[in-house]
Amino acid sequence: MLENKDWTRRTFLKTSASVMALQLVNPFTGFAQNFSPLRENSNMNSNLKSSALPTRRLGSLEVSAMGFGCMSMQHGYAPRLSNEETAKVIRAAYDKGVTFFDTAINYGPFINEESVGLALSPIRDKVVIATKFGYGYDENGKNIGLNSHPEYIRKMTEGSLKRLKTDYIDLYYQHRVDPTVPIEDVVGVMQDLIKEGKVLHYGLSEAGEATIRRAHAVHPVTAVQNEYSFWTRDPEHEVLPACQELGIGFVPWSPLGSGYLTGTITINTPFDDKLDLRAHRARFTVEAQKHNWKLIGLLQQIGQRTYATPGQVALAWLLAKYPSLVPIPGTSNPKHIDENINALKVTLSAEDMDELEKGFATIKVEGPRTTEALFLNHDIGANLGESSKGTHGKSPLPSKGN
Repeated sequence: MLENKDWTRRTFLKTSASVMALQLVNPFTGFAQNFSPLRENSNMNSNLKSSALPTRRLGSLEVSAMGFGCMSMQHGYAPRLSNEETAKVIRAAYDKGVTFFDTAINYGPFINEESVGLALSPIRDKVVIATKFGYGYDENGKNIGLNSHPEYIRKMTEGSLKRLKTDYIDLYYQHRVDPTVPIEDVVGVMQDLIKEGKVLHYGLSEAGEATIRRAHAVHPVTAVQNEYSFWTRDPEHEVLPACQELGIGFVPWSPLGSGYLTGTITINTPFDDKLDLRAHRARFTVEAQKHNWKLIGLLQQIGQRTYATPGQVALAWLLAKYPSLVPIPGTSNPKHIDENINALKVTLSAEDMDELEKGFATIKVEGPRTTEALFLNHDIGANLGESSKGTHGKSPLPSKGN
């Protein structure tokens, strides 16, 4: 699973300090269950250096095998951190070996890119920054819907470069497929920006197979970023196979299920109604959580054998699915960065993977992954139960004159 030979089992044994014992309480029974995290490096606060982490390839782009999603500190969750607080967490991730950082224009909006720029501009040549375009804003900074028209992409690109304090973007995603602009026109702008040196690689987010193939035919897609985790399987039916066939990297966002797969969220966990997206997600209702906790029990069961937390098993499961897959878990707590990184040391056997798959198929998951309003912005084939085969996806075809 790991590609960097320096990141060996022996290396981790040297950094071990002690074996910690935890108890994970099932909130629906009240019973505590004995639980042992990873033994080879049970010190979850170990400060792993950049040179210690393995790398993976997203197309031709090499990144740390575990990335960092910067969104959750300033968008979608509570509490919201200041730019300075966010920058400190981002630098903590870098200090622990992470070199791949993900942000977007609409996280905040705008302020998350500022935080990333504040944190990473002093070490710009040592990191890979991904950001996204595709949403439009009025003069007051209010999101007014999708906009991937070529001239607007250029405008947004200049703003992102300024906020990120850089003159190039390593990986530039179209955040959502725009149903009013042919994907070929979008890729044409990407080609121009690549020629100008302002963008090095481009990708797509929440795209289906038909759109991915159309984009890739114009200029190679480096990575696709769709939601994917142990409890969200939407990309498996057509998107992930297409990426594997075409040699495109895959970046799963929300790889820990908005924190649920860590086993630390219960029916008593409060969600801010205005700031936390989970307050409005069907999977986080009390009844859904009572059912979905069975998935945590399954992850814990595998964790007992691999000495890993439920979240680490969930991340290790993702890493085992595709060698060109790089998760981007986010957190505002540096201690959680250590735990996520240590998932890279968890090796799941074929038997472990089979047990996880069969268990998931039996348990299933209660509740859709997002709201109906957000589903409408996803491309055809990006959602479970859909297929873009035989269609051109949500993106319109180019006019005959082009």
